[in-house]
Amino acid sequence: MTSRERVEASLNHTQPDRIPIDFDGTAVTGMHVSVVEELRRHYGLEDHPVKIHEPFQCLGYVEEDLQEVLGVDISPANGPNTFFGFEGTDWKEWRTPWGQDVLVPGKFNTTTTPEGDVYIYPEGDLDAPASGHMPSSGYFFDAVVRQDPLPEDDADLNVEDNLEEFKPFDDDLVAGVKARVDAEYARDRFVITNVGGTGLGDIALVPALFMKHPKGIRDITEWYVSTALRPDYVNEIFARQVDIAIPNLKKIHDACGDRIGALFICGTDFGTQDSTFCSPETYRNLYHPHYKKLNDWVHSHTGWKTFKHCCGSIPAFIPLFIESGFDIINPVQTSAKGMDPEWLKSEFGKDITFWGGGMETQKILPFGTPQEVREEALRKCEIFGRDGGFVFNTIHNVQAKTPAENVVAMIDAVHEFNGTR
Repeated sequence: MTSRERVEASLNHTQPDRIPIDFDGTAVTGMHVSVVEELRRHYGLEDHPVKIHEPFQCLGYVEEDLQEVLGVDISPANGPNTFFGFEGTDWKEWRTPWGQDVLVPGKFNTTTTPEGDVYIYPEGDLDAPASGHMPSSGYFFDAVVRQDPLPEDDADLNVEDNLEEFKPFDDDLVAGVKARVDAEYARDRFVITNVGGTGLGDIALVPALFMKHPKGIRDITEWYVSTALRPDYVNEIFARQVDIAIPNLKKIHDACGDRIGALFICGTDFGTQDSTFCSPETYRNLYHPHYKKLNDWVHSHTGWKTFKHCCGSIPAFIPLFIESGFDIINPVQTSAKGMDPEWLKSEFGKDITFWGGGMETQKILPFGTPQEVREEALRKCEIFGRDGGFVFNTIHNVQAKTPAENVVAMIDAVHEFNGTR
């Protein structure tokens, strides 16, 4: 099988020739730039600064030579801009607070305090308020809240303020996505696309790091409060967001067709380590109708699968995600309460694909021994790999300073299971 055939088989819940692998296919299945550099050194690849292609989380670009070593089957073909609203072009050198020399986009503009804290700016505009903050001891950026005072009367809130970032796609954006899709499809890779505009309440997007002066509800706490106290306001935002998104998706499909294999719909999290942010009833009333409208359009008009990211303890939400029409769930946080992998596979394995869940990234991968890592990876492959419906990836991104020997042990274990090494 080609990589694309392998992933397609697994997404259709048939047994592929081997478990497909993803690293760096999405902004939630990548590796911190420090890890990418160490892997390149371990495998004896050309020694040069690694690109930070996703600056919010400081994810490192996995170049083609490392892709081949890792055996990845997935390629991204996304919109042009980063979380901070500038394109990944015109690369320049930057030294990180932890002392690594990397490459960053030309509009990756920062200031540093005397204490070593780093601030980054939307669209690279140093005259705008900073939208991201990296502590001197940090390894990625946190969102800077830039919310103007809200009206005293909720009736005076303007839905347009929380919709200003949702616009019709222009021809240049569509052409750029098409060029990336065509290039990766020609490699026989499975292509996943994130063009934005469908992230209903995605908390990484609510602060609008990419906008110079965002209006509306932009404070994360205030947003969560609003889902409970201002559901009509949030519901209208979602409804109008979807009405803008569907014509945009039609433009992408008209240009790219089914060379796209999957669409990243949303990264909205509903789970914590041992509970949830809201009730299943709130999900059904507030989120479900809009997700279903998006998924139904995709499934009626394209051959794409739809990808839902949601961390945490979500055993009661997975049936709702399936009802909403999602084909894929990520990151499959098996370390969270109620997320036993055997039960997940038995209960939902025929109805949704587990994209992730292959390795615990909070304790085992960063702090375990290589043997413990190997055993965990083999166990997860054995559980999730039965009858398709699985793409191997870690539980969210591989975190900063994770030992290279542990990542290598994980990769070797997957290839051992697949019989490819």
